[in-house]
Amino acid sequence: MAGENTLTFTDAAFDQDVLNSEVPVLVDFWAPWCGPCRAMSPTVDAVATEFAGKIKVGKLNTDDNPATAMRYQIRGIPTVLLFKGGQIVEQRVGAMPKPELIKMISAHAEAAPAPVAKPVEKTA
Repeated sequence: MAGENTLTFTDAAFDQDVLNSEVPVLVDFWAPWCGPCRAMSPTVDAVATEFAGKIKVGKLNTDDNPATAMRYQIRGIPTVLLFKGGQIVEQRVGAMPKPELIKMISAHAEAAPAPVAKPVEKTA
């Protein structure tokens, strides 16, 4: 079960949703029978909420979407891949605490640039 800001990725839409994304994408490869995956689920959901608008965060059920899991040679779950520009930039295998997941993402999820203030023109 995904959180409000957590997406669900599938084999059919993976290229469009992840590889062609304008923003970095965190993909949690998991399965319902995996205890560590279920334990990590609230952390993934919390990070999805925290980074909403800066990155996409989603889950891919490896039982339902074996082609993508095979494509990225996922041998153990949970595995978390961070994609940027269609390429894997970070990868972790195994459950991890929230601070570690945030550290992994923060290096690649730049804050939106601050708006540049325009000089105020003086009128005579």
